[in-house]
Amino acid sequence: MCRIFGCLDQEVTPHHLRTLSALQRHGGPDAQVSRLLGDSAVGNNRLAIMDVDGGDQPYTELGGRIQVVFNGEIYNHARLRSELRGKGYAIPDECDGSVIPALYLEHGADFPERLDGMYAVAVLDLRGDGPTLVLAVDDIGMKPLYYHRKPHESRFYFASEIPALLAVPGVDPEPAQWSLDSYLATKTPFGEQTAFSHIRVMPPASTAVVRPNGELRIWRRGGDTPQDPTHDTTRDTTRDTTRRAATGASFDVSVRETREVLRGEVQRLLVADVPVSTITSGGLDSSLVTAFAAEAAPALHSFNIAYQGDWPADERHYAREVAERCGTVHHQVLADPRSFPDLLPDVVWHLGQPNADPITLSTYLLFREVSQAGFKVALTGDAADELFGGYDRITQALATAGDDWVDPYVEALAAVPSAMRTRLYTGEYRDYIEREGSVSSRLAEQLRTSRLDRMARLSEIEIGLRLPAYHLRRVDHLSMAHAVEVRLPFCQPAVVRLAGRLPVDHKVLGDRRKRVLYAAAGTSLPRSVLDRPKQPFTLPIQAMLRSGEPLLDFARSVLSPSRLRRDGLLDPAAVTGLFEHQLQRPSATAASAIWALLIYQLWIDQFGVRRWAATGQGAVR
Repeated sequence: MCRIFGCLDQEVTPHHLRTLSALQRHGGPDAQVSRLLGDSAVGNNRLAIMDVDGGDQPYTELGGRIQVVFNGEIYNHARLRSELRGKGYAIPDECDGSVIPALYLEHGADFPERLDGMYAVAVLDLRGDGPTLVLAVDDIGMKPLYYHRKPHESRFYFASEIPALLAVPGVDPEPAQWSLDSYLATKTPFGEQTAFSHIRVMPPASTAVVRPNGELRIWRRGGDTPQDPTHDTTRDTTRDTTRRAATGASFDVSVRETREVLRGEVQRLLVADVPVSTITSGGLDSSLVTAFAAEAAPALHSFNIAYQGDWPADERHYAREVAERCGTVHHQVLADPRSFPDLLPDVVWHLGQPNADPITLSTYLLFREVSQAGFKVALTGDAADELFGGYDRITQALATAGDDWVDPYVEALAAVPSAMRTRLYTGEYRDYIEREGSVSSRLAEQLRTSRLDRMARLSEIEIGLRLPAYHLRRVDHLSMAHAVEVRLPFCQPAVVRLAGRLPVDHKVLGDRRKRVLYAAAGTSLPRSVLDRPKQPFTLPIQAMLRSGEPLLDFARSVLSPSRLRRDGLLDPAAVTGLFEHQLQRPSATAASAIWALLIYQLWIDQFGVRRWAATGQGAVR
C-alpha cells in the first residue's frame, strides 16, 4: 500500500516532485522515492505491507525503460509471478507489485485484466518517440487515482490524493460550477469529476493511456456503459451485479454459498507481513468480518469507536459482545467531542473535497488509534449494504409501485432536501442551478429512462456511483492519513459476483434487508447483534449540535454571515434561520444540513477555493 504520483511535463523539477511526495508522506512513511526522467516522472511513498525488506519502487524492466509505481495489494501475485518466471522474466523479490512490469511487457495496456486486488497503477513506458503513461484502477474503485489535465495542454499530472495535485503550479483550486449543488444532492460529487474544475478521478475498472502530446484515451475494461448523469461519461462498475442470472437456487443454497465465499475472502485478506486487525462497529457487516477473521487469526485485535459522555445510538456494547464471542483482543476508542472543532479541518484537508457523512470524523479518529496501537492493516465491513440491499431507501424503492419510487429514492441520497437547498442558495446561485439543471433531476431522469430492471437501476447508482465516491474514497483517504491499509472483503470480485447472481428476494423481501447475510451469520454472532434494529455507524450530530456543545459554536463561527456573504453561494439569513430552527426544534434534517454546510465551508477555507461573489458566475465556471 502506497501513495503514488507522476507526470508528463517538460517543466517539471525535482522541487515539484518533492512537494508531491511530501504532501502524501502520511500514507507512505516507510520510503519515499521519485524519478525524473527527461520530460516525465514517477514517484512513490511506500507503506510496507508485503515483503517489507523488498519491493522497492519504482519497479523496472528493460534497463529502466519501463517504470512502475503502484498503490494497493495484488492478491494473486504468487500465481502471476510463477507464470511470468516460467516465461523467462526475472522478478527480483516476493513483493506483490513487483510482477507488474513483466505483466505489462507481456500483455501491454490489457495487463489489469490479470490482476486480482485493489490497486491504482501507473506505468511509464519510455520506449518509442516519447514517454507514454498507462494508468489503471481496480474494478470497484477501492484505490482512487486523481489527475490534472487542462484542455489543449500537453502536461499531465496524477496523484493518489487531491491536496498533492493542488500544490502543482498551474493547478488552480477552481470549483466546478455545480459543486455545491452536487455535493448537497448526493453528499459528495459522483462520477469522474471532482469538486475542482480541473481535477478528475479515474472511474472504477478503467484504464487510461496518456501520449507524449497530452492525448488522453480512457476506457472501462469490459465495454461501454451508460452516461453518468451527474456530470460526464462514467463507466459503470456494477458489472455482474446488474446482470443477475435467474439461477433458481434455494435460499438455503444462497446462504451456504454466501457464508463460504465471504469467509474465504476474509481469511484470504489476512495474509500480510505486518499485524492485521479488524474494525467492529457492532453492526452485522463488520461483526461478521471480525467473526470469520477470528476463526483463522488467534488473538485477533478488534477496534470500536464511541464518544465520551452519554450519546444516543451508542454501539459499543454490541461491539464488545462480538469481541467476547469471537475471542478478540478488543480496543475501545473513546473520542472527546470537545476536540472535534480542532480536528475537522484536518479531516476535510485529507478528503480533498467535501463529503457530508459525519462518519468522516469518526473514521479519522478510529484509524489514528489503530495506527498508534501498532497496526498497519485493518479489515472492515464496508460495501455490504450496497451489495446486499441494506438501506431503507432500497427496500422502499423496491416496494413502491410504478415510477413513484424514483423521486423519494433520489431525495434519500441528499445531504439536504431539495426544497431546503433552494431556500439556502443565494438568488444568483439558485438561478444558475435552475438554468443548468440540478444533479438530482439528472439522476431521476436516468432512473426513469433506464431499460434495466429496478434492482439493476439501483445498483448502477449504489455500486457504480455512490460506493466509490462516497464510501471507498473516504475510507482510503482517512485510513491512509495514519498509514493504515484498509482491506474490504465485501469488495472482492468473488463477493461482488455472488451478490450479483442472487435473486432479489434473497437480499430484500418486504422490509427485511440483507436476508441472506443475516442468515449466513448463523451462530457466529450474538443474537443481540442479529436482532437489533439497523442504525448507521456515524456521529450523533443532532445531539452534538445543541446549545452549549462546542460543535455548535464552531459551526456558527465557520458559517457566519460575513463569511457567507464573501463566498456568495449561501443566503446568510437562510443559514441563520437554519441554526435557529435547530436550537428551537432540533431535528435530524436541520442537523444534517448544518453539518453539510459546515464541511463545505471548511473545504473552501482549506484550499482557498475561488469565491462565487469575487467575479460573479465566472468564478465557478
